[in-house]
Amino acid sequence: MRFAELARMAALILLTVSAATTSCLASDQSASANEVMAFLNEAVAYVNDNGVEKALEEFNNPNGSFVRKDLYIFAYDFNGTCIAHPINPSLVGQSGLSDVNGVDVVGREIALAKRGGGTMYIVFPNPAHDGKEELKQLYIENVNDSLYLGSGLYLSNISASFDQEDRDELASYVDEALHFAREIGKEKALEVFNDPEGNFTGDGRYIFAYDYEGKSLALPYQPELVGINRIDVQDPNEVYFIQQVIDVARMGNGSLYYIYPDPSKNMTQMLKLSYVANVDDTWFLGSGIYANAEGAR
Repeated sequence: MRFAELARMAALILLTVSAATTSCLASDQSASANEVMAFLNEAVAYVNDNGVEKALEEFNNPNGSFVRKDLYIFAYDFNGTCIAHPINPSLVGQSGLSDVNGVDVVGREIALAKRGGGTMYIVFPNPAHDGKEELKQLYIENVNDSLYLGSGLYLSNISASFDQEDRDELASYVDEALHFAREIGKEKALEVFNDPEGNFTGDGRYIFAYDYEGKSLALPYQPELVGINRIDVQDPNEVYFIQQVIDVARMGNGSLYYIYPDPSKNMTQMLKLSYVANVDDTWFLGSGIYANAEGAR
């Protein structure tokens, strides 16, 4: 179970990150990451001790024991159907869910649950702020491969607004790079993608590429990382983002969030919305836009 490791590392992370990164970790909620993980593990134990039927009844109860101030438990089966949500009961029985930026929320959750669980980001209405769409860090746990549970906390201090025009342009940019790679071949394409003066790089905008083992193939602003396996790299909030990028690429294409240095802002850690696409089932490529960066790539 990954949450024990996350809990042990949380205090160290909070003490060692930079001032820019610390703002990413902050939340205006009363609950901490450790408390969310403990709450989720308590819910998993409740399922194991009381059975799925009784547990779902309790999780769906807005006045039940698993709704505590700003925390609650939600549940989905592995067909992508919501089976418990005490705050938004209209979701129960529905399959799939995409957020305001087009990120496949349930698809991402299922992939993470199949890895055994972990943490990820979505954008979701915050009931404490009149339903405003805000960044939320979710913690997901697989329960006996029959369903998964989740809970999370809002990172309201981090802007998660991305214009539709910028998102469309991002997808077109990645599609252009994908066509180029398939047309010219992997070796020559990677030479271009790794060139900081190349046609696909400039003003903080670049193409990154990895193989499905997690080895970096193209990072023009971080050449020292090319050729290194980064499968276990985490962002400042302990999100295993390379693993999650791989999960999305295996679906063919799609988007996800993580916190990553922005080359147009002196490599300041910022929230990034990346779009990735599979090239030929051995490697994939992608690019991203940063929140509050006026469309810089």
